[in-house]
Amino acid sequence: MSAKSDPPPLPDPLRVPVADSHTHLDMQEGTVEEALARAAAVGVTAVVQVGCDIKGSRWAAQTAADHDAVHAAVALHPNEAPRIVLGDPDGWSRQGAREGGGDSALDDALAEIDALAALPQVRAVGETGLDYYRTGPDGVAAQERSFRAHIEIAKRHDKALVIHDREAHADVLRILAEEGAPARTVFHCYSGDADMAEICAAAGYYMSFAGNVTFKNAQPLRDALAVAPRELVLVETDAPFLTPVPYRGRPNAPYLIPVTLRAMAVVKGLDEDTLAAAVAANTAEAFGY
Repeated sequence: MSAKSDPPPLPDPLRVPVADSHTHLDMQEGTVEEALARAAAVGVTAVVQVGCDIKGSRWAAQTAADHDAVHAAVALHPNEAPRIVLGDPDGWSRQGAREGGGDSALDDALAEIDALAALPQVRAVGETGLDYYRTGPDGVAAQERSFRAHIEIAKRHDKALVIHDREAHADVLRILAEEGAPARTVFHCYSGDADMAEICAAAGYYMSFAGNVTFKNAQPLRDALAVAPRELVLVETDAPFLTPVPYRGRPNAPYLIPVTLRAMAVVKGLDEDTLAAAVAANTAEAFGY
């Protein structure tokens, strides 16, 4: 058996190249160049590098400027907004412990995201949304204010909106309806059920599936994928998280996209090349590259 910390082996290459619609290269081992080379070797020829805070969003924009295969998304993660407003005494995020800066600090951070969103290599505003798993009731107001602001930024710059929705489905859908969703809206690491997939499909929202669609207990996710229209389906790693079976628990990276895509093709009853071609076209359309 391989050690839990060992990277999984390279899968067989895809015949039709695709993109990883959501990854965090700044949280993975090794260099960006190494990650892109491994991905390209198996037919993953582009990645969307996603920022979760100011520092990560700056890094995403710079990395996309430096590499043609990288597109950037910039945002304050839903869990970042309450930390900016209320403080983060435990230093849970990568910035370490910090004091709360109130609403004005959130406004300053959003202004920086707005400026980054104007850059041509920045293709999306995200990941933003709501996360009721990690943030208690005291953080909801900051999350919601931040989410609404990100929707406005995405629309003004005509960029895609990338949504993080954890245990907050109804409120995410409600706020999108209230604010008016951007023309291109992506549910990253789609986590709803088949009923929600039909709501998203009717609204024209893209649904991006990650390695957790392969998990044994994820039948509701597979049911959602089964009803999601193929023209609205994306694939992602969310690396270094959510490594697909049979490598669950080991480090994820963009080169493992073929493992997830092949599992998705089985669920959709499509051959691998057909799904890959659809996903490639959908990702390019969603992110405007």
